[in-house]
Amino acid sequence: MTRSGRRAPRIAGGLSRRNLLKAVPVLALAPGLLAQQRPVSIPVSKLHHFGLRVSDVSRSLDFYQGLFGAPVLARQGETVCLQIGDGPYFFSLSPTRAGEPPAISQIGISVPDFNPDRVSDQLVAHGIDRGPSPASGQSRRQAVTQTWIRSRDPDEGGDVDGTRELLFTDPDGILYQLCGPAYCGGAGPLGNRCDAIEPASADGLLQLHELSHFTNRVASAERANRFHRNLFGLGFQAYQGPNAPVIGVGDGIQFLMYIGGAQESGGEIDHVCLSVQGFDVDRILSELTDYGLTSRGDNPQILPLVHYISLRMPNRGGVEGGTPELYFSDPDGLRIQLQDPGYCGGGGYLGDACEPL
Repeated sequence: MTRSGRRAPRIAGGLSRRNLLKAVPVLALAPGLLAQQRPVSIPVSKLHHFGLRVSDVSRSLDFYQGLFGAPVLARQGETVCLQIGDGPYFFSLSPTRAGEPPAISQIGISVPDFNPDRVSDQLVAHGIDRGPSPASGQSRRQAVTQTWIRSRDPDEGGDVDGTRELLFTDPDGILYQLCGPAYCGGAGPLGNRCDAIEPASADGLLQLHELSHFTNRVASAERANRFHRNLFGLGFQAYQGPNAPVIGVGDGIQFLMYIGGAQESGGEIDHVCLSVQGFDVDRILSELTDYGLTSRGDNPQILPLVHYISLRMPNRGGVEGGTPELYFSDPDGLRIQLQDPGYCGGGGYLGDACEPL
């Protein structure tokens, strides 16, 4: 009732005008309150590096240097980091641990103005728990959705006071490292000092340009896409089929792709794609054959040291007649894809027709 004894007028839903006016300041603040509850996405610059776990580091080093002429950018104990293009991008060769099969072991992504503590807090805000490093005895398969900072010492090519490196696993157990744009796998507090680059032992047959993409096999592609888009604030840039989007990273060329088929017990990095200068399918197949690789043929199994072409047809976003996608396997049978520098996972003969979606 009002002071005059009259009942306060009510609006639809039974809320009095007086109470509505009292609520206005709270309603005005609501968008801000909601925004505070949503974790801020981590901006990313580039797909930066990746790791290979191999059965024989010396053999793999000879293989990749002979093929790509990649110099040694840094050494981390038994791990060798090979430069991609003009750097600081690289891929590393590390020995497999006891009972561990060869694998593409991790994805490295650069973050502008990188600070490991700040970015670690952002990961936690997105529901990723701080946990022990798997190297301390915990299996990476058990350490899903966890993050940790490791300190790399001088005996592993790190800084005297330790080179701090931030890693995390996603809901499928796939391992990621976040780093600064100048990270080269070397010394310094953030691993951006590589002062002893070693020239390659061979000129190489193909000239690497940069990283193109990673295709990851997961338990649920929908869950993985949602998780990584929210975490990094990224959108789709192409579709390779009705339910096969690719997540654009940085410049609209690089991307992450998640496909189903893995068990709930853990996902895997199915293959990594590198872009090469002067991409020409016939020439590259000829170079790979001369290098000792053989055609996969009709064998459904991917053996070590084979090459093959997969034609991505219009039903998967390719061109009429097929967008050629070229693959080879290394001495451990790990799959590497090679494409044109403009390849973005889209249409056209070179797969370079993409628009943000």
